[in-house]
Amino acid sequence: MSSAATRATGPDHLWSVDEHLEDILTTVRPLEPIELNLLDAQGCVLVEDVTVPVSLPPFDNSSMDGYAVRVADVAGASEEFPAVLDVVGDVAAGQADLLHVGPGQAARIMTGAPLPPGAETVVPVEWTDGGLGEGPVTGMRARSLAPEGAEGHVHVYRSAQARAHVRAKGSDVKAGDRALEAGTVLGPPQIGLLAAIGRGTVRVRPRPRVVVLSTGSELVQPDEQLGSGQIYDSNSFALTAAARDAGAIAYRVGAVADDAETLRSTIEDQLVRADLMVTTGGVSVGAYDVVKEALSHVGDEDEEGGGVEFRKLAMQPGKPQGFGSIGPDHTPLLALPGNPVSSYVSFELFVRPAIRALMGLDDVHRPTTRATLTAGNALTSPKGRRQFLRGTYADGAVTPVGGAGSHLVAALAHADALIVVPEDVESVEPGTEVEVVLLG
Repeated sequence: MSSAATRATGPDHLWSVDEHLEDILTTVRPLEPIELNLLDAQGCVLVEDVTVPVSLPPFDNSSMDGYAVRVADVAGASEEFPAVLDVVGDVAAGQADLLHVGPGQAARIMTGAPLPPGAETVVPVEWTDGGLGEGPVTGMRARSLAPEGAEGHVHVYRSAQARAHVRAKGSDVKAGDRALEAGTVLGPPQIGLLAAIGRGTVRVRPRPRVVVLSTGSELVQPDEQLGSGQIYDSNSFALTAAARDAGAIAYRVGAVADDAETLRSTIEDQLVRADLMVTTGGVSVGAYDVVKEALSHVGDEDEEGGGVEFRKLAMQPGKPQGFGSIGPDHTPLLALPGNPVSSYVSFELFVRPAIRALMGLDDVHRPTTRATLTAGNALTSPKGRRQFLRGTYADGAVTPVGGAGSHLVAALAHADALIVVPEDVESVEPGTEVEVVLLG
């Protein structure tokens, strides 16, 4: 079970936000590393430094389409007095057998092709007549259309310094350099670098698998017809999307009716694909709060340390919370309230950090800042509760969106920040500097 099991806390203990979060992050451990193919490792965290086995680029190569020449052969070249060189052939990207460029010679070279022996610099094709004898050109004709372009003569109208338009071997990274360090999150550029240095697999902590399950007999799936007293299930969609946004592989389970045995069996069925379980609804003090009923006394019957503890937190919204572990692998489970705003705020404060911790990230929290409150009236907050109000943040100012009600889904959809009102503050006047959690 969580470390809360060792605390001297009674059923009426009011947990602080920080105590609850600390208990979660003390319990949740990063997933064991595995070796993954590059594309499967996207979004994962490296667990070891990656060293460059081969320099990039691995050879001197041209950064332009043009002609590989000797510096002395184009010295003083101009449109009035061009240098006229013999073209000895083509050098294309990927070509193994290279031509030798001697005095008075040039090799037509393509971008990325190795600089041939004897050549010292590259002149862009735009500085030449392209071998056509008709003045400066804007580009090369395709070899398939004009194979004769690889022989004959070329007029060069400008001089070039040594190694102009040449990408030097190792100018990007050198063999033995550290390409990426442990703790790096692998995005597209990092995966591109790994491929460029020849790594087909990499050792990472995998993205955690998160199962999201909502409860309530009143819940109906979107696109279905609403009956009397029914509402659409939005929480499971919002939290599954939030889990994916946090970096997880998330699975959404359709809403489970208010029956404790059905809920227990559904959770047991889902454990096989879960590194973390998240439920929403059924954690308060009502007669139909089935999550609490189903999990309060369910631990790991064959192993010590299992079970879920239900708590009251000194926060608004999101006072009722549950946390613990279930199943033979002690899979962490976070039980969130059912009201949409309470559920989402709870996810941001507790579930997102747990997901990031499973990934092995050092910084698991959303960024915070200080902002000036812009509002028509003072904000009120219950004494002894840390309140999180939805808001929009821009240019150092934050404006509340909607009211304090925990059912206001529309207001939540227009918010990009949470305004934090501390436990010892009951009123916040416009113009006051407040703490803000940035959500996007």
